Amino acid sequence: MSIDSTTAVRPIPEFDGVHDIWPRGKRLAAVRAAALRYRERFLSQGQVSAVRSFDIAAAPYPARFAFQGYSVNVNPMISIINRMFVIQFEGFDGERKTLVWEPTVAAGSAEAPFYRNLQQFAQRFGAEKLFVKYYDDPEAVLPRLGLRNEDVDYLSFDHLHVQDLRRIMPLFPNAKLLVHRKELGTFEAMHPMQWAWYVDGGMDGVPRERLEIFDGDVELGVGVSLLWTPGHTDGNHSLVLNTPDGVWVSSENGMAADSWQPELSRIPGVRQQAAFYGREVVLNGNTLEDSLDQYDSMVKEKAMASRSPRDPRWLQIIPSSECAPWKRQWPVVPTYSHGGLDYGTIVGREGGAST
Repeated sequence: MSIDSTTAVRPIPEFDGVHDIWPRGKRLAAVRAAALRYRERFLSQGQVSAVRSFDIAAAPYPARFAFQGYSVNVNPMISIINRMFVIQFEGFDGERKTLVWEPTVAAGSAEAPFYRNLQQFAQRFGAEKLFVKYYDDPEAVLPRLGLRNEDVDYLSFDHLHVQDLRRIMPLFPNAKLLVHRKELGTFEAMHPMQWAWYVDGGMDGVPRERLEIFDGDVELGVGVSLLWTPGHTDGNHSLVLNTPDGVWVSSENGMAADSWQPELSRIPGVRQQAAFYGREVVLNGNTLEDSLDQYDSMVKEKAMASRSPRDPRWLQIIPSSECAPWKRQWPVVPTYSHGGLDYGTIVGREGGAST
């Protein structure tokens, strides 16, 4: 693994070489085994200080993408709810750090070619309001927690689909963007299969010194890791947190808890199709840059996650963009939703706590 000499993150040796193993069935077994080994060490290192999640906005999404075409859809479009996390943890230097995960700015996302074209189509028929809903503004969340936006140390996204960093980085002026080298490389030369989901010029003008570029799997501090989970995009990575309820994982590899545990799904077609093909996960399938890698990545997430104390049937995997539980989407409604995360107390720079 290569890593910038100035980085504050640490590589995770348990995953060294697993993505190079061939043939692919052996790679999947190696990914699962490495995740189980790392999970033991991760749990022993301690927990995050605090984490809070916030719903930001609901956006339209083709139902056929959400569950890899397995679901039976009455409506061709559903909505997915973007979720933002504020996490505090002890860094490797012993200092408290604040990470903001997925601070999506809806106005920027609307400029991604897919959403720009979809918006124009929906406006013609007056259908936009059926799928779009605004809950919160990333810029306004932190002050309510007793933090200034200037207090944020790190920003990150599982990948940079529909993100306009030109709008996001100025909101958190002292934060570094944690970004996988392969995800950053996508902006240098975009493939036609990637184009529709990235904001054109979305990284233009972002100073290099504001980027914390990493490769592979890394630890940020006590109870926080970013695991490389390629497939949905080349540089996709998943947030992993150790909390009083055990390990939580967040990514957009799946659209609901059903995606990682289709055997429990009540969405028509999902359980049946997964069983027919002998598959243990169901992909979020809008890009499929590498579906085998994405499958392996979701298994990696499953191996890391703890079971929910609320309902032990379900693993603690929370989508960064989750299929909305709206009746109008029936029958494509999540079988189970964990809701949000709320652990510990967010503390401001001056020691003030959130209410």
